[in-house]
Formats: sequence, structure tokens, C-alpha cells
Amino acid sequence: MKKCLQDVNVKNKKVLVRVDFNVPIANGKILDDTKIKAVFDTFYYLLQENCKIILISHLGKVRSQADKKKYSLEPVANYLKEQLNREEVYFSKENYGIEVLNRINEMLPRDILVLENTRFMDVPNKLESNCDAQLAEFWASLCDVFVNEAFGASHRKHASTYGIALYVPSCLGFLMQKEIGMLNRLVIHPVHPFTVIMGGAKLDDKMALIESLLPKCDYILCGGGIANTCLKALGFSVGESLVSDSEETIEKIKKLLFQYKEKFMLPLDAIVSSTYDYNFVQYKLINKIQDNEMILDIGTKTLQKYSTAIMNSKTIFLNGTVGAYENEKFANGTKELLSMLKKSGAVVVVGGGDAASSVKNLGYGNAFTYISTGGGATLTYISSENLVALESISEGAD
Repeated sequence: MKKCLQDVNVKNKKVLVRVDFNVPIANGKILDDTKIKAVFDTFYYLLQENCKIILISHLGKVRSQADKKKYSLEPVANYLKEQLNREEVYFSKENYGIEVLNRINEMLPRDILVLENTRFMDVPNKLESNCDAQLAEFWASLCDVFVNEAFGASHRKHASTYGIALYVPSCLGFLMQKEIGMLNRLVIHPVHPFTVIMGGAKLDDKMALIESLLPKCDYILCGGGIANTCLKALGFSVGESLVSDSEETIEKIKKLLFQYKEKFMLPLDAIVSSTYDYNFVQYKLINKIQDNEMILDIGTKTLQKYSTAIMNSKTIFLNGTVGAYENEKFANGTKELLSMLKKSGAVVVVGGGDAASSVKNLGYGNAFTYISTGGGATLTYISSENLVALESISEGAD
């Protein structure tokens, strides 16, 4: 059993919190603050305990000096100051070295200091991503207690997620506890009938998840590139639709489709476009797809078929979308599916990533039981019941 924040004495201490502030930013404005607000309960608790709060996070993929101009965390620090209504939120343009030490020495209780993007340390030697011991030990030296609140990044063995906890007392924050607790209760040990809706682009990335969920679920409804690859494996023509190009993946899913044929549900019809004209939109039965056509949404017969499983379910796990919902022409399938889920009365867990984005963008942000802040981390935890960053967290009493 890992130590939890509420079981650790943090009063009047320096607390380093690894958060996941990898949020979309345009022109210095936060476009989606879900991940930021998800850790506010931890911030309020630490402020109440009179802590000096140091925040670290990654943002984007930093591969060059030019990327550093695009992925500074300064807009996030400014946003925190505004949302927490605290002038005592500060930003450090550095995250390593004597200047950081000086800034922390100057901190007063209840001050919040946001350090610059951890992935800046990946240029040029990938110190963060390779879990460099010296970097992790430096960050650990900044605090008395380390709190991991970065659920969405905890499937990665980085210096800031895994390494710090090797050198200083550590614990899980409130968001991390909530994410793991919800996934354990609702997805890993669900109430049946249990339905999985699996959409998105690439089957290769989700094969382990599908293999782990198939023995547990009653139905698995497929959409997007995952459905296309399943259809291709069964010998259907899918034209120029997005599919896996891995023969190993196609063979593996083909075996699963036959082994669990009573659980799999695949599209009967589709909304397609043409490789020659993206404005071309047509309804097609799934066995009528032409070589120059792309499947971009599910059709009405598929929705009717899927509704039989959804309305019979007690627990539903939604991962990915069933179409290119960002384009209004191909959004109907995702919209109708979300409407069904809302009406189902089932416990609905949304697995982060594209699924969470579609739920929020289409107006269902408060409609479901739980929306995870993790993308890859959610999938990793469900498939393995473990996250590598949890392994270095201090053990607590059972």
C-alpha cells in the first residue's frame, strides 16, 4: 500500500508536487483547464498546511531549442495565479541549478512556485526522459516531501515521475488516489453487464488493453481505425480507411475476433468520404466500401445494433471516438453514442485522451460517472494494473 498525502506530515514543509499540466495552449491562453483544476484539492490542502509548494510538470514534446519557445509553462503559472486568486504564485524560468535553489530559499509559507517545463532538460541529452539520477536527486533536494499528482504521466519512467521518489519521502496526491480508486472499482472490477466501447485511430496502441478487457467484458463495440482494422482482418474491403499496417496486429485481432465472437460488435454501415474529394459524403453498407473511399463515421444501423448492448449494461468504459467527430459531417455517430450513454443509466467511465475531449467538446462534460485525466496512463493501468511511477513511491501501512 503506497503512502497517501493525508497520511504524511507536511505541515510547514517544502512540498514538491509533480503535476500533469500538459494542456493545450494557444497565444498564451489555456484552451482546456481540466487537468489543472483536477489538482486544486491538493493545492488547497497544502495551503491549509502552511506548506511551501513547488510545482513541476512537462508540456509538449521538446526536441530542440526552438521547441522551448513553444512549450514554456509560464502561461500555466499565470493561469494558476488567476484561478487560485493568489498573488503568491510565482514562475521560475529555470528548473535546475543555483537560481532555482535561491528562489526556493526565498519562498514563504503558502507561496507557490512553478518551475519551467521538465522536458527542457531533454535538450540535448534526454536527462528527464531517461530518468537521469543526478537530475532526479537535484529535484528531490528541493523539498521535504514529494507528491505524485501526475496520473497522466505516471506510465513513464522519467526523472520527475519515478526518479525523485527514490531520494525523498513520497506519497500519492488526492487526484492520483481518485484515479486509481475509480479505475479499480469501476473498470477492473466492474458490475456486469460490462460493455467496452473501443474507438480511435490505431489498434496497435490498444491491443494490450483489448486483450486485458476481453475476458472481463460482456461486449466490446468497435469504431474508428480499430473497427476498420477488425473489418480488414475479416476480409472486408475498407478502401483507403485508416487501418493498422502491421500484419502481426491483423493476425492477432483476427484470432481474438473468432475466439470472442460473441462479445465483439463491428459496424454494419458507415459514413464515407472520398480520397479525391473530402466534401464527398455518402452513406454505405459496410460491404459496399469502394477502393477510393474512407470510413469516417458509423451509420444508423450500427448505432441501433450498439444500443442493444448499451441499454443492457450496468458499467460502460468509453475509450476513443467512433468517427472523425471534429468535422461536423462525421460527428453524428459520436454524438448519438454519447446521447445513448447518458440515457443508459449505467456507470460510465471515460478513459481520457480523445474520448474525454469529445465528451467535453460535444457538451457531455457533466453527464457521466467519471472522466479520467489520463490517456496512455489510463490504458496502461487497466491493462497491467500498474504504473511504473508508483513503484518508487514510499510504502505505507496496510
